[in-house]
Amino acid sequence: MKIGILVGREGTFPQALINEINNRQAGVTAEYIMLGGVRMAERCSYDVIVDRISHEVPFYRAYLKSAVLSGAKVINNPFWWTADDKFFNYSIATYLGIAVPKTILLPQKEYKEGVVSESLRNLEYPLNWDAIIDHIGFPAFIKPYDGGGWRGVSKVSSREELLEKYNASGTDCMVLQEGVPFDHYVRCYTIGKKDVWPIPYDPIFQRYLVVDDYLAPEVDERVRREAILINEALGYDINTVEFAIADGIPYAIDYMNPAPDADWWSVGSVYFKWLVEKVADLAIGTALHGEPTLKAHRWNELLNDEITRPDKDFFLARDDRLS
Repeated sequence: MKIGILVGREGTFPQALINEINNRQAGVTAEYIMLGGVRMAERCSYDVIVDRISHEVPFYRAYLKSAVLSGAKVINNPFWWTADDKFFNYSIATYLGIAVPKTILLPQKEYKEGVVSESLRNLEYPLNWDAIIDHIGFPAFIKPYDGGGWRGVSKVSSREELLEKYNASGTDCMVLQEGVPFDHYVRCYTIGKKDVWPIPYDPIFQRYLVVDDYLAPEVDERVRREAILINEALGYDINTVEFAIADGIPYAIDYMNPAPDADWWSVGSVYFKWLVEKVADLAIGTALHGEPTLKAHRWNELLNDEITRPDKDFFLARDDRLS
């Protein structure tokens, strides 16, 4: 069985993951994927693909969706990842009983070419900024509803700062979120919906910390439990869940990061080793025992009664029709 690794600019994690998988001699091998022009309905040569970059490269995302149709198991599911957004995530966590800072979704400031005033007749204009500010308060954070890696995140402490950042947001759809005066902050790496490590994190300088007994035992247990619950609800096998903890209450701040930073230079040697081992466990287990990503979608009932990789005869027959 074969695992393909789809990577971006990170240098240390992908090669370490490939080495870890290959050194285990579990009947599974791993390698970097190489792609050129991809034929329509082309059979994927990988049993599992670990995706670290398709959120930034549309060509990769389109390839992964097609690979799913041929039975590949993709970590993380490219269809859900495409559809997901932070505002939905905040809402679903609230329904699950998880503490989330007060959040408001804001209409875009600008729109792509072709969207005219008649296209926006359902929007309130001007926005009732007084009501929005009264609900959220200051300080607050304004950020893209679909961003990751702290892209476009700004702290605002006044109406003037809020409007300045909003007016500069361009075509990004933004959310405004209450600032939590936290005393502890953790980024929970969650692998396979079961392995969690709440890593102390400094969101101001964006760096990982090594601190023994950082959380009280009951808080540690709660963030682990809620990180798993969130990822079970969203279906992510690799993700980070960030909690700002104030007076013993963990507030889920951000948890749409299915390709979290795992580079040795960022996370450090202790966390790096754990991440490599746990992602290797996940990838090998998925290759040997996991269900194809296709099973999560309704198309499987039309494509194949049994959810397995389409067999060789299917591809030969199809190629004969197309030739």
